[in-house]
Amino acid sequence: MSNKQLTTKNQHVLAFGLGLAFFVVVLISLISAAWWLSQQVFGQENSPVNSVVISGEMPYTKRQDVMTAISQIDLGNFFEVDVNDIQVQVSALPWVYSVSVRKQWPDEVKIYVVDQTPIALWNGDFLLNQFGKAFQADIARLNQALPQFFGPEGSELLALENYSNLNGLLEYSNLAIDELVLSERFSWQLTLNDGVMLNLGREERVERIQRFMDVYPLIKSHLKQKIKAKKNNKKQLKQAVDYIDLRYDTGLAVGWKSIANLSFKKQSNRWVKMRNIKAFSEEMKITNKEFTLHA
Repeated sequence: MSNKQLTTKNQHVLAFGLGLAFFVVVLISLISAAWWLSQQVFGQENSPVNSVVISGEMPYTKRQDVMTAISQIDLGNFFEVDVNDIQVQVSALPWVYSVSVRKQWPDEVKIYVVDQTPIALWNGDFLLNQFGKAFQADIARLNQALPQFFGPEGSELLALENYSNLNGLLEYSNLAIDELVLSERFSWQLTLNDGVMLNLGREERVERIQRFMDVYPLIKSHLKQKIKAKKNNKKQLKQAVDYIDLRYDTGLAVGWKSIANLSFKKQSNRWVKMRNIKAFSEEMKITNKEFTLHA
């Protein structure tokens, strides 16, 4: 064998050896990397949730309420935490309207809460949201005064719709509804924020409210004249409008009340309504003097 052939053979053996060594090094590196990655994944699968982020529109629900609601859920394994379980538990809180939950790798759970929007108190024990759905919650957390609705079960949405329509009309006269009563026979009574009760009956509610708004300034003017006349006689008139009965085709009737009895009558009427909504009569008992207007 010539020197040239021997040199070529040696080069081939060296190249083969280097290639084999490179292959072994790569194989060992891949095995090591796979082992390290598996250890990392295994460790992460057993890592707990270390952060619970609570956010949203929550004027009534507190963070501690949410944490208490999920206190029985095991957060010890990030990958095994079921977001549906968290959603169910938080949704059961009385003030909560909707909840969304998601996990964020490596160790965080995010909870977004939207509270109910209370529009009115319903039959003394419930609240109504903006969709006319009744719910129970701690009214001590309310941050604003709400009107009170009374009515038969199942009439929540009807009461809310009529409140919105009629209250919108009354705003033009700087008035608002403090209390709305719907009897079993679907007769409507309203108590305004100035203490006057309107008896609308069952039909033509909008037309009767418009008639009231047209005539009410005349009624107040009539009362002012009576007060002025009494002052001239050195006697103070302690009267105010009690109710206005609008269940007439072309007119209305006005009942008066003593100012000294206003507070007692308001509390007494509210107690009766909360005790037994079925006791309301469609016909109003007239116990005071009436002032009647007809077109």
